Amino acid sequence: MNKIQVADKEFEILLEKDIINKRTRLMGIQLNVDYENRCPIFIGVLNGSFLFMADLLKEITVACEVDFIKVASYKGTESSGSVQDLLGLPNNLHNRDVILVEDIVDTGLTLKHILEKVHLQKPASIRVCSLLFKPAALLEPISELEYVGFEIPNEFVVGYGLDYNGLGRNLNDVYRAVGSAPMR
Repeated sequence: MNKIQVADKEFEILLEKDIINKRTRLMGIQLNVDYENRCPIFIGVLNGSFLFMADLLKEITVACEVDFIKVASYKGTESSGSVQDLLGLPNNLHNRDVILVEDIVDTGLTLKHILEKVHLQKPASIRVCSLLFKPAALLEPISELEYVGFEIPNEFVVGYGLDYNGLGRNLNDVYRAVGSAPMR
């Protein structure tokens, strides 16, 4: 099995780039169908979503806009339990179709924080598109979670935008920590 080292942790392959590409293509097709004759705004949640969002947008053929938000809630391998806004939402979401693009939905606490802020602007619709989803880690139900690439176990993952203390985002595949307790 293909293992790699990121800082002080060992990781093994979970999802290969080819599988991620195929699933991203299918998600793009579904979004094109669902938003035909509409002009959604895709809002990527930085830093983790940047690779997935770039690949997803290459599959989008409907007219759309792109923006980003940046929040922080992790230290090392665990959620800090609080969410800090680092780059805010655009302020023109009223009556817009909003698609939040996430790398991963685990506890749902960060996403709940972002959704509350989006709902204040009264968009026409809001949906979440996430590459990864950990149902076993979810603490807050997310009814807007409409598009999910892969459901994964409650394990710490890195690669394809996801990091471990800032490292590993550049990896083409998604890896899971070897021999660690369940977590992000």
